[in-house]
Amino acid sequence: MPPLKLQPAIEALLFSSDQPLPLTLLCEALESGPEEVSECLQRVGEEYAAREAGVELREIAGGWMLVTTPGQAEWVGRLLRGKRRLRLSRAALETMAIIAYKQPVTKSEVEAIRGVDSSAVLGTLLERNLVTIRGRSKVVGRPLLYGTTQEFLDYFGLKDLSELPRPEELRALVAAREPEQLDMMELEVVSQVASDLAASEAAHPELLTRHEIVPAEPADVAESVAQVATDFAPSDEAALSDLAPPAAGKAGEAEEESGVGRGRFAEEEE
Repeated sequence: MPPLKLQPAIEALLFSSDQPLPLTLLCEALESGPEEVSECLQRVGEEYAAREAGVELREIAGGWMLVTTPGQAEWVGRLLRGKRRLRLSRAALETMAIIAYKQPVTKSEVEAIRGVDSSAVLGTLLERNLVTIRGRSKVVGRPLLYGTTQEFLDYFGLKDLSELPRPEELRALVAAREPEQLDMMELEVVSQVASDLAASEAAHPELLTRHEIVPAEPADVAESVAQVATDFAPSDEAALSDLAPPAAGKAGEAEEESGVGRGRFAEEEE
């Protein structure tokens, strides 16, 4: 039996979840049709916006989630100061940005761009489910192709891949030092990688590879993941900045810093 008042029930489900809730899941939990639930979701979002609430309803990674608004980043950051969350290393961010902007992409293509073996950092991203194996390419050797996941969209607060910022937008955010979803270290790394990729592709369009994806066999994927996990050695991760003098330090060291929690809108604490 559906709830007597659908909108409050939807708000309660959204508030209780720390993950985006797909429309199908909401409909199933509330025993209500998609049209009714969609209308209520729209009203919830409009009401929060109308009264300038401290939270807003956003569509992220194919689902709906309540997140803190950018204007409240400072206060959320103060409340959560001292709490820890595991952050991605610079090498992992670089690799993930390459995969995000060039997907589907092979491991060898990632390594050609980074100029360093990427087995370890791919192990990190696969382990955290930010990157997945999409299939195999039809090129010689049939290498595995990598792409991003729903968790990637959730991590960066994106509705889908069409919301990936263009390089010029990222550069503008870095210059303005605006407290967006990414903390400033993440934003600067992704901005640099995206800009470099765009410049390289513009200068050498003939080198662009368009892969045709062939589904990979489950046994092949399991074997590949196991091999990457075997190669995983966090202390050996190298960032692009480590490859040019003067050395910028090891970026693969474990990095844990204060985070924002739900919404991820506060700036990184210095």
